[in-house]
Amino acid sequence: MDLIPTLSAAGGPRSTAVAVDGRSLTWEELAGAAGAVAARVMGVDRVAVEATPTLETVVAVVGALAAGATVVPVPPDAGPMEREHIMRDSGAVALPVGVDVSARSELPRADLPADRTAMILYTSGTTGLPKGVMLSAQAIATDLDLLAAAWEWTPEDVLAHGLPLFHVHGLILGVLGSLRVGSSLVHTGRPTPEAYAAAGGSLLFGVPTVWSRIAAEPSCASALRGARLLVSGSAGLPVPVFERLTSLCGHGPIERYGMTETLITVSGLASGERRPGWVGTALPRVATRLVGDDGAPVPFDGESVGSLEVSAPTVMSGYVNLPEETAGLFTPDGWVRTGDVACVDGEGWHRIVGRESTDLIKSGGFRIGAGEVEAALLAHPSVSEAAVVGEPDDDLGQVVVAYVVGEGVDEAELVTFVAEKLSVHKRPRRVIAVDSLPRNAMGKVQKKLLVRG
Repeated sequence: MDLIPTLSAAGGPRSTAVAVDGRSLTWEELAGAAGAVAARVMGVDRVAVEATPTLETVVAVVGALAAGATVVPVPPDAGPMEREHIMRDSGAVALPVGVDVSARSELPRADLPADRTAMILYTSGTTGLPKGVMLSAQAIATDLDLLAAAWEWTPEDVLAHGLPLFHVHGLILGVLGSLRVGSSLVHTGRPTPEAYAAAGGSLLFGVPTVWSRIAAEPSCASALRGARLLVSGSAGLPVPVFERLTSLCGHGPIERYGMTETLITVSGLASGERRPGWVGTALPRVATRLVGDDGAPVPFDGESVGSLEVSAPTVMSGYVNLPEETAGLFTPDGWVRTGDVACVDGEGWHRIVGRESTDLIKSGGFRIGAGEVEAALLAHPSVSEAAVVGEPDDDLGQVVVAYVVGEGVDEAELVTFVAEKLSVHKRPRRVIAVDSLPRNAMGKVQKKLLVRG
């Protein structure tokens, strides 16, 4: 299974393959630089890559995959506790520091077994430290091919985005997707409205926070009128943002839906309807269903809400070292429990209503587990109890808010403390000192009583 094409043959060897924050490599140069990385890691089973938004990250990922290694992206702002967990849990070997994008060596032809784990992405769950999601070469290739068809993605496109390179959206879709299709990639470095406007993309990826900021800058939004397709994902796009983009750009974004464990399973189509508030229809070879609290099927009538379950060839192989959690993700008949609540209409259009739990926070395109932040807060000597929730925010979708019980609680100190232990984006935006946390008879914190709408 070859996840990426023979790079030197794609798009003409001297045309631009990838540009990141103003630096670029041709297809020929990318192949040579990745070949040099492959030579260094050949025979290594799992390689950890510091996933900064740079050419070095792209070269490292391509080279490691070409060598047949499993890539484990490490968030560049990961704190010591998170970084140590990823390295220990995955068993990955750190890529030697200093990827040289000017180095050249022949790129080996990656011929991975279809069931070989190509990537392990660490994703925040509702409790504890991040879980390693094992994604096979076959699952990734299948998803990228399905999306290329749905989005009419061809080598003539220029994909532009400024998303992090350690998640599905930015790395698998945004880097491997363009390389597999053979289209040029422009990564803007930072996802500013000005950078998106100047990127010259025919296909642009963004999270709702990015699109919201672009919609607030009319000149930047108008510069995207020449783009063929705008794609929004990682969280629901607010309808007012969709409407403003439509007005300024001449066309609204399509949305897509998925999770790290399943990759993308539902999407709007490039030639299809733009329906604000809805994430599209199931991709070919993907099936979805809704179930009620009693386990009975919920009808696809556009109104009835149920727990969304998915069956797809893009589903993960499992969580690293967590067989019980892996088993718990699946229903007895093999469907994935997404944890999301949705409704589906008679034409198969999906609308995501929300999480079954309040413990998974989506902020600015990031997925943040409340339990992980709570664990970090409880490591501070002044905190005796902590409950973390996501509260609505017009810009980020949700913000992390911590309710803590303790002596001498200092908000700024606790925010800094968490930012130093975990990724910076996981820090609380507000810390609220309380005398006690609301609990039920079983002692479980009732977070719904804390969240302010």
